[in-house]
Amino acid sequence: MEEKKVGVIGFPIEHSLSPLMHNAAFKALGMDNWAYDAMEIPPDIVRYGYIEPKRHGYVGINVTIPHKQSIMDYVRPDEKARAIGAVNTIDYRTNIGTNTDADGFIDDLKANDVSISGERILVLGAGGAARAGVYGLAREGAEVAIVNRTKDRAKKLVSELEKTAGIKDVTVLTLDEAAEWGMSLIVNCTSVGLHPNINQSPWIHGVPFPDSITVYDMVYRPANTAFMQQCVAHGGRAIGGLGMLVRQGAISFELWTGVKPPIDVMFEACREALEKRDKS
Repeated sequence: MEEKKVGVIGFPIEHSLSPLMHNAAFKALGMDNWAYDAMEIPPDIVRYGYIEPKRHGYVGINVTIPHKQSIMDYVRPDEKARAIGAVNTIDYRTNIGTNTDADGFIDDLKANDVSISGERILVLGAGGAARAGVYGLAREGAEVAIVNRTKDRAKKLVSELEKTAGIKDVTVLTLDEAAEWGMSLIVNCTSVGLHPNINQSPWIHGVPFPDSITVYDMVYRPANTAFMQQCVAHGGRAIGGLGMLVRQGAISFELWTGVKPPIDVMFEACREALEKRDKS
């Protein structure tokens, strides 16, 4: 049986959960000829990181920080990748680079029965994750506003998404303005609160926290962030970001293999790994 290889490139890469969840899915499906590995590629040799797996017969790769933008020079980015301005999945058979982050995020919101179309949704942050989030939400018919520490960066994101994806009417607010905007969902697309800085929250102390709201925190370690705890303390519902990680990975899995992976198996592999890391 012919060996099929896929993997992920990034820098650093040792903490990636992708090999664990993909290999767990291969095992559960009896796909013993498939394997997923991690390759640490420094930013100055990203071209090498693209070429070498292809030369060694890989079916495709995932691309993570800090290569998601620079890798676009070596592939044919599809509509989603061009709109978001980043590639996180490559199929070497076609040399097409796509981005599964927005769809993984939206899939997880829907899996958690979160309403999107016609809703007012606030996005915190203006980096790559926020761009994927805004793209996904706007495409689903949400009314989106952005809050970022640097307002000019948020305005730049809005301007670029209008050019690349035709997305209009995204508002830029201050956090004080957002507190009174009347949204149903807040999405944290920043890294604030990420392990080991577990006591930090993107919602600044002193700004009133909306009552009975839903929060989606793209941070998945810790599983229950300080931001999520703020939400619950104000009668809201909080959802962590592990589901986005798993579901965007599942889209890559199906793209490469043509097989739908067992989402529950991928979730469990990630949870077990995170629990071990928290204990160590």
